Amino acid sequence: MMQKWVLALALVAGPVWAQDAKLDGAAITTALSGKTIRYDDGTQQVFKAGGQTIFDNGRQSLGQWTVRGDQYCSVWPPSDVWACYDVTAGSGGAVSFVAADGSTSPGHITP
Repeated sequence: MMQKWVLALALVAGPVWAQDAKLDGAAITTALSGKTIRYDDGTQQVFKAGGQTIFDNGRQSLGQWTVRGDQYCSVWPPSDVWACYDVTAGSGGAVSFVAADGSTSPGHITP
């Protein structure tokens, strides 16, 4: 009886977890490298495979990105301070960057 309950719970919880899956370092690299993300606020960011990133909110800013451990990290000159975020992914190319304070920047990978 307990096994059936555990299986039923896994089937119900599985899709919910899949929509908010935290990515590990390798998955972050695969998800972002060479891609563009359009954020829910209309801005967009390009993640070049060589580590450059371009943020565009009507004015382009050039920065650098990398993966450290299981986090996406970026630096935006003239600052030399790297900021790191957890990355979650969901269905339909949904992706969110999650800061240490829990705030999120949701968006979608563009085709």
